[in-house]
Amino acid sequence: MSQENDHEWNNDNEYAVAPEKPDLKQPPKYRVIMLNDDYTPMDFVIEVLENLFGMGRERATRTMLQVHTEGSALCGIFTYEIAEAKVEQVNSYSQSHGHPLQCTMEEE
Repeated sequence: MSQENDHEWNNDNEYAVAPEKPDLKQPPKYRVIMLNDDYTPMDFVIEVLENLFGMGRERATRTMLQVHTEGSALCGIFTYEIAEAKVEQVNSYSQSHGHPLQCTMEEE
């Protein structure tokens, strides 16, 4: 055995210590809120809730009725990037179909 290999074995008593893991925080969440208007048909709102938020027909109908009667309703809670994308999708989709339906987001 060469001296080079002996040197490797002499370090067996040393311990490697892993660096301390940093404290990780959950990213802030944002609420996506749909706003009422007097022009967008209820069926279109249900379509948006089903297609862009993945709601079933019953939940989408309840949410649409809440928007209609209370002026706004929660569509979902997401990270910033996803919430921002959802708001943009709703606003763009509505506008492209000639409806003034709007969504907004707020930090939870």
